[in-house]
Amino acid sequence: MRIAVFPGSFDPVTIGHQDIIARTSKLFDRVYVSIVPNGTKTHPMFTDEQKLALMRASVEEFPNVEAELGGGLLTDYALRKNAQFLVRGVRNSVDFDAEQQLSLIYRDVSDGALETVLLIAEPKYQHISSTMVREMIKYGQDLEKYMPLRAAELVKGWREDHGEQ
Repeated sequence: MRIAVFPGSFDPVTIGHQDIIARTSKLFDRVYVSIVPNGTKTHPMFTDEQKLALMRASVEEFPNVEAELGGGLLTDYALRKNAQFLVRGVRNSVDFDAEQQLSLIYRDVSDGALETVLLIAEPKYQHISSTMVREMIKYGQDLEKYMPLRAAELVKGWREDHGEQ
């Protein structure tokens, strides 16, 4: 069985993430989307539980995909899941350079057990980032062009529950 882990902070999930997940679900028998903290992001917009709810709503159409909260070292998590692959999406050369370095670290730390697969973002999604989506949320913009529909609906509901537009 070919098992992959797609890790990220997903604060929040975007349609670009969902596209990578859809493509990954066709390549592997089982895909775990692992929501992991990003140490460089000191003020996340969403709690881990909210990010998990958004992701689960975004992957429910893919029967071989499961979203979970990750914890600890990514390579340890992937090996516990019996994964052989880590999947990462890249939007540009900056992403590629960073992911290339990380792939070497992942392979080293896992004693060669994990291979990194880089999927190039579709051109129509390359400008979309979680940072940009957080700004859209902050200023009450429509989210359907930037987030999976079910995730956008959840965010809208949460905002309405708090009296925001």
